[in-house]
Amino acid sequence: MDPAPPAMRLASTGTILHGVSVGEVLGVSTLADARLIAGKSGLDRIVQRLNVMEVPDILAWVKPHELLLTTGYPLRNTPQSLDRLVADLDERGLAALAIKLGRYLDELPGEMVEQADRLGFPLILLPNDVGFDDILNQVLTDILNRHAAILARTEEAHRALVQIVLAGGGMREVTAEVAGLLHAAVAAVDASGRLLATAGDAEQVTMLREAHGAGAGTPTPTVEPVTGADGHYVAVPVVAGGHHHGRIAAFSAAGTLTPSDIGILERAATVVALVITRQEAITAVESKYRADFLRDVLTGRGGTRVAERAQAFGWNLERPVSVLVAEIDPDADERSAQDRMLAAWQAAVRKYDPRGAVAGFSHEVVAIVGADVDAPRLARDALAAITDGTFSTGLSRVSGGADSLPAAYGQALKAARVGRQLHGSGAVAHFDELGVYRLLSLVNDTDELHAFVRETLGSLAGDDDVENADLRRTLQVLLDTNLNVAETARRLHFHYNTLRYRIGKLERLLGNFTEDAHLRLNLTLALHVLRMRGI
Repeated sequence: MDPAPPAMRLASTGTILHGVSVGEVLGVSTLADARLIAGKSGLDRIVQRLNVMEVPDILAWVKPHELLLTTGYPLRNTPQSLDRLVADLDERGLAALAIKLGRYLDELPGEMVEQADRLGFPLILLPNDVGFDDILNQVLTDILNRHAAILARTEEAHRALVQIVLAGGGMREVTAEVAGLLHAAVAAVDASGRLLATAGDAEQVTMLREAHGAGAGTPTPTVEPVTGADGHYVAVPVVAGGHHHGRIAAFSAAGTLTPSDIGILERAATVVALVITRQEAITAVESKYRADFLRDVLTGRGGTRVAERAQAFGWNLERPVSVLVAEIDPDADERSAQDRMLAAWQAAVRKYDPRGAVAGFSHEVVAIVGADVDAPRLARDALAAITDGTFSTGLSRVSGGADSLPAAYGQALKAARVGRQLHGSGAVAHFDELGVYRLLSLVNDTDELHAFVRETLGSLAGDDDVENADLRRTLQVLLDTNLNVAETARRLHFHYNTLRYRIGKLERLLGNFTEDAHLRLNLTLALHVLRMRGI
């Protein structure tokens, strides 16, 4: 069995840790005679600042990544609590504790040393002839120099990346530049976890893909970097316009990625956000032109050379096509639903017909696809891609050319609206399947339709009595079977005599419909109107 992938974790502060390790601090000249007496496993802890502890309540003032210096004066009267002090300092994220012995403390308790070893918290024994000010000056100088070097490298990388974008480069060029700067594999990942561009050594790119799939494929909502437990993998979120657009990730097989590397990735994420924003602006303009042109075509204002102009957008309108119209259902959040619906339809059309046309209007999305495309399946795929809203889709008859597209658009629009009335939100309806409902939908005076239903069905038109719906169901099946009593009884699971009793009751309420074909037509139409939602 393969070992479990290393856990992914947030970088400790979400910022670059500008500092030096405890091990590097021990290398400065003033600490040449210093001795590490415990906590060797913590030598890689980062020191960002220094502090001097000569008052009893120092715990209230310490900060993470501090090297704490002391003569032991505050501890002289409580040596028995020194092991607890180590745990408290470690809990607060301190880097290490450096102590001078001999003046106030002759030795450190064994429990304190054992606790420091268990926690990997470095305890450093300072030489008595070294002043705290010398230590402060040298270590802080090293930290500032390291900080300046990291900033200089990061700024240089940022300028190079911005220059790439200004020269017209995109995601591929940015990832290639970052890979060269870090000597690592780099990938740009979209919000769904899909790799957009990769760069670097082929073998390391493969390892990056594995690391990405193992724990970094799902975007995190945090704005902090995410790093692998071994430090070889780091991913920084890409945020633009307040929205997460994915991440830029790096993998180095040679060694752990440093804080400086993370800084470059953070600058690269900013530049990638710029690339995304630029592309979104271009896409928005292109989408507007596409929508305006398609709207003109569908309303008969496309002018001449429609097919030729459509080719400029990658559309083929010189073939038999079908028009699909998707309308947002009334219960959806219209603006956000419109954007997601357009994206879903664009993906579905690309999958089923790369030469198909698709554009978003204010309340709907319109697609034109080849007649050989399984349009109902395409519509269902697009609907399935939306998880927090629905839309109803109408399909037209096959259209033979650009001149007939306005009529086909009208058919699809009618099918979408009537389909919703018949089947509710999320309906997919073909114009040819509407039958008499097409005619009923042409009646704009809904009050007249209501009056017709009441006059025809009488008391059965309402739902104030539970029996009404049951009697309407019996009437519907009788009409569907052309008054075949035996077949109706079978479908409704009624005894023959029970059905004869119901027919008698229906005729007392509605009239002698078994003998009057005209009345049966009216009853059929009235039941159809009741089926149409929103009437």
